[in-house]
Amino acid sequence: MSRLDIFISRMIAQRDILNYIQANGLLPAAGAVLEVGLGNGRSYSHLRELFPNRRIIAFDRHLGAHRTILPEPEDFVMGEIRETAAGFIGFDAALAHADIGTGYPEKDAIIITWLPELMAGMLISGGIAVSGLPLDHPHLRPLPRLPSVAEGRYFFYQRA
Repeated sequence: MSRLDIFISRMIAQRDILNYIQANGLLPAAGAVLEVGLGNGRSYSHLRELFPNRRIIAFDRHLGAHRTILPEPEDFVMGEIRETAAGFIGFDAALAHADIGTGYPEKDAIIITWLPELMAGMLISGGIAVSGLPLDHPHLRPLPRLPSVAEGRYFFYQRA
């Protein structure tokens, strides 16, 4: 599979899972949405459309999103995600989305040593974690893979 096809498959999976969560009312009634890895802001933009009445807080090393979709200054946390997002453990978010995989297995293996604990810790009970990397954690229950999402392409979980 070409790198372009891999990217398209990942974006379709991400969009389909986020749309499914919204369409099926899977989020708890209260709680913010956390975008763990703002990047250029594509997912952030989609989250704003899906959840217009929720506060959305984004994390990243630097602000690189398109200028038309920048988070408000109070909703952007700049720095190393592993460190800055750790301050949000116990925050009780309704949704945490992380698409911070690198595509390099050795680098992603390091990320998944800390990302599952971070994602589980930021969510309220019943909250949803969505990730491009698997989140093996005792408090995160995998949700069934959508038919449009290839096995191992994208993951979503509910916080126990």
